[in-house]
Amino acid sequence: MLVIVGVSHRTAPLPVRESLAFPREGLPAALARMRDEARVGEAMILSTCNRVELYGRALEPSDEDLAEFLPRFHGRSAEELRPYLYRFQGDEAVRHAFRVAASLDSMVLGESQILGQVKEAYQIAEKAGTLGASFIALRNRCLAAAKRTRTETGIGQNAVSVSYVAVELARKIFGELRDRAVLLVGAGKMSELAARHLVRGGARATVLGGRTFEKAEELAAALGGRAVPFELLREEMGPADIVISGTGAPGVVIRRADVEAALSARRHRPLFLIDIAVPRDVDPSVRDLDGVFLYDLDDLKSVAESNLRERRKQAAVAEALVEEEVREFLGWQKSLDVVPLLVELRRRGDEIRRAEIEKARKKLGPLTPEQEEALDSATAAIVNKLLHPPTVQIKEMAKNGHAPELVTLVRKLLGLS
Repeated sequence: MLVIVGVSHRTAPLPVRESLAFPREGLPAALARMRDEARVGEAMILSTCNRVELYGRALEPSDEDLAEFLPRFHGRSAEELRPYLYRFQGDEAVRHAFRVAASLDSMVLGESQILGQVKEAYQIAEKAGTLGASFIALRNRCLAAAKRTRTETGIGQNAVSVSYVAVELARKIFGELRDRAVLLVGAGKMSELAARHLVRGGARATVLGGRTFEKAEELAAALGGRAVPFELLREEMGPADIVISGTGAPGVVIRRADVEAALSARRHRPLFLIDIAVPRDVDPSVRDLDGVFLYDLDDLKSVAESNLRERRKQAAVAEALVEEEVREFLGWQKSLDVVPLLVELRRRGDEIRRAEIEKARKKLGPLTPEQEEALDSATAAIVNKLLHPPTVQIKEMAKNGHAPELVTLVRKLLGLS
């Protein structure tokens, strides 16, 4: 039975999650300890910035061993962590595993990183030798279901963070971002993040330095660009396609006259201004200028919120898809409970068939090869036709959760050991 014990952004604050995190390089040793100390047949650990989860195939129907192992491994009090822990067993654990992989339980609904993180967690467990047939099957179906949600729904579309919204808008204005010139005015965290996204898309970055020019040089080096003094604002805005400003200055930094001067050298090329400063860095009146697109923090947040609403609509579709995959997996899993019975049933049928053929041979005397083949084919067909309906019904009943009592009943009816 699958058991999951863990904490996430929904149940525990960041300091608690940090204290329970497993370093990637220490995972193989932690998995070995978990298997031995928590008494699980298979083990996997998913440790990200937003969640720490232990996945175990419990040898007994209990989550206590896993719940005790997590705090003990990190030298924490079980009583102290109890309010933050959640626990899932059996069908609910399977459902949770599928939802996590499909990003339906993520802090940012529809984010794509979790799928790679789940895949890597299973890979590490497999290399550590703590993954068996049950978890390999779970992994394969979880990842397949997660990929379906991304290809068959729009849950991963439409940016929902301010920095990603800025990149999305830039793509709508310019199309291809490769070789677009980005001018970064100020080195705030949000503007730096937006610039990094743009650079990953192929844009070139220039950082405008102010009082702390050294900081501008460090950021420029990290972005693979260059740093220039603030006094060159107008000169640098001329060739720039995208200007991101987030200085934290008390008043306007980019004036209408600055933008007009830059436009005169642009030959009607559009200029995209992203103002993520509070108070605002860019004079709002530049919106009136032809060829200028200005988005401030409220504009970006409005787009992000609209996109998030759309993702939530798509999440309902994804939830239905995942639930369908979960039901199929659980049905398949339950059908495995009757496999030994079906194998024994077929073995017993074939055993009786061969015994009756032997009796027939004694009465009929020597048979030609053609007669032997005909006798064997005819009796095999009889057994197959007799066993096919009960085999189908037994599998179907097992999928509906009746496997234990069904196995007992069939064994009694047919006199199987």
